[in-house]
Amino acid sequence: MRMVRWHDGRVDTHESIAVARPPDGDGLRVAFAETLKALTLGLVTMRARSLMAGRLELLRFGRPKIDSESVEWPIEGGLLARAGGGSWRLAAKDGRVTASVRGYMPLLPRPVYTLSHLQVHVLFVRLLLLRVRGREPAPGRPAPRANRLRAASVDVALCVTLAGIFGRRRRPVALLALATGYHVACWTISGRTLGGLVMRQRVMALDGSLPTPQQSLLRFVLLPLSWVSRRPVHDDIAGTEVVSD
Repeated sequence: MRMVRWHDGRVDTHESIAVARPPDGDGLRVAFAETLKALTLGLVTMRARSLMAGRLELLRFGRPKIDSESVEWPIEGGLLARAGGGSWRLAAKDGRVTASVRGYMPLLPRPVYTLSHLQVHVLFVRLLLLRVRGREPAPGRPAPRANRLRAASVDVALCVTLAGIFGRRRRPVALLALATGYHVACWTISGRTLGGLVMRQRVMALDGSLPTPQQSLLRFVLLPLSWVSRRPVHDDIAGTEVVSD
């Protein structure tokens, strides 16, 4: 469940997912710092009470309020904030973990922020919540690796064929654009590409929902890393799993 709302130049966001074993407030605080470091490859970290990218203070928080169910930081300023005010809160209650921003005033104009920083925030929050949930219980029966490779072969053949038909003059560019749009759209809309349909498998987020467009794009971008490492790194980072129907 996701919500984005604006009022007087400030933005509120809210997202939550179901979890089997909700952590306490301090566990949520630790999960936030660890996820931030992991997903940015250490480029952005939580130091003291600030989000730092090298020596740049992106956001500055006040002292966190921690209890048995939540942790909440008041937003005081930083490079990404036009003014102080608002809060960043993580809470676990009634079998759900919720991440919410209230009253944050971004530095960027609303149209620019909506197309850039907000998309990064939405993706980060989604991945944070899925990491808190963990991979157990799985959203379904994991598809065998052999079937995943067969499905990928079908999709590659389809994209190469279409790129040859519609992008003869600039085939590499056409192939990349077509493959990106095809995979992101299919995973987001139904979880299944043509290859997935043939092999009776689909891509799901760890909580059993369909991947968001941001998740799907991240998963596709990370595919080459998985080919090199021969491990599903793209699923580990994007919070997804391929399950058999």
